[in-house]
Amino acid sequence: MKNILKLSMTATLFLLIVSCKPTFDAAQVLQSDENRKELYKNIVSDPVKFSEFLEIANNDKNASMLMMKDHMKMMEDGKMMGMMKENPEMKGKMEKMMQEKMENNPEMQKKMQEKMRKKMMEDPAEREAMMEKMHNRMKENPEMMEKMMEKMMTMMHENPEMMEMMKKKMKDHQLDMEKQ
Repeated sequence: MKNILKLSMTATLFLLIVSCKPTFDAAQVLQSDENRKELYKNIVSDPVKFSEFLEIANNDKNASMLMMKDHMKMMEDGKMMGMMKENPEMKGKMEKMMQEKMENNPEMQKKMQEKMRKKMMEDPAEREAMMEKMHNRMKENPEMMEKMMEKMMTMMHENPEMMEMMKKKMKDHQLDMEKQ
């Protein structure tokens, strides 16, 4: 009987200890700067965890917009161009990802177009570089060229000022070609 009593007391104590595991509260853990920084380091240092984190962030609209704002800031600061010059594969992936994001998010597309328009109007050299890049892309991709032409035609029909500006540019270009 003593053995049964000892065994049941031991089993009860063991079950009590096993069932009293600590509960995890993410909000509580993240309140401490030290814990938060350690968690960030852990995620960033592990490529699998970091990829999971980015996937979760990309699926959240607010997080995705924050990442896009940060990305735009890096682009404006020139940091992104430096990284892409060192890694052409990254540049291709980034351009593809940006294109997909803009196709899926009209709000982002509108903001990007507005920023590009503003940049082009402020700096003639920037405008020329962007136009050259666009022309090269259109030569490489006839489907893109077709879409751009359709969009330009629509815009010109909606905006008579733009139509007149394009006509003038075409005449000027034709005159320049005749002189050569």
